[in-house]
Amino acid sequence: MSFQNSFAARPTRPLVLFLAVLALLSTAAPGRAATATVRDANSIQLGGVTYRLDGVEGPELDQICIDDHADPWTCGLEARDQLTKLINGRAVRCEDVGPEKRFGRRHRAICTAEGDKTSLNEQLVRSGYALAHEPVKANVKPAATEAREASRGIWKGCFVAPQEFRIGKEDGTLLGNACRADRDKEIRAVLFPDELTMPPGCSIKGKLAVRARVTGNIGIYHLRGCPSYAATTKPDRWFCSEDDALAAGFRKAYNCRRPK
Repeated sequence: MSFQNSFAARPTRPLVLFLAVLALLSTAAPGRAATATVRDANSIQLGGVTYRLDGVEGPELDQICIDDHADPWTCGLEARDQLTKLINGRAVRCEDVGPEKRFGRRHRAICTAEGDKTSLNEQLVRSGYALAHEPVKANVKPAATEAREASRGIWKGCFVAPQEFRIGKEDGTLLGNACRADRDKEIRAVLFPDELTMPPGCSIKGKLAVRARVTGNIGIYHLRGCPSYAATTKPDRWFCSEDDALAAGFRKAYNCRRPK
């Protein structure tokens, strides 16, 4: 057998696997700039990793706030759109600062769009579309103070902290420069409606459930086509994707996993 024939006869699978791994590392290596997918107001996805902007707590996608004219508005969707505008189609580089304590699927990071000297973490908080949140390595507290004093973004109206909205804490502290003590009951009725309106394109239903805590979650999500979907008439949350639901601490309903 000639040298060429001998070489051609060798298995190529190890080489193919090596090249595949090399390609994966080159596109998903930590700290490397890459195209970002905005998940919500404080999380983005680079490759196969979802990062939560460190020190940032943005309103949830289905969260309602009240503006400075006392009208309800979908502040969670607008906050997500604000983060998208800040990125403006540019590649993003994220400095991983460790896994998120609440949800192991996400990592905390300080992220910067190409060409910027200021992190997206700080820019989003300064724009008033997110709060400063502990623990934090990103220096966003001065930006939070600036946004609050200038009544920017959600600070121009009245809202509850995203973490209190997530758990349905209807007696949580009201925040914002347009909150009125004499309208406390009416404001809370708007911030915590009996039925949340489904955000556009976000059809996954989430329900807070004590039994979900057995698996380290806070709730269960239901997909269209699952036996439990129609029965979940008043969801506590709406999600746009399964990744969003998982990142928020919800697990999939067991009846969604059964083969038809």
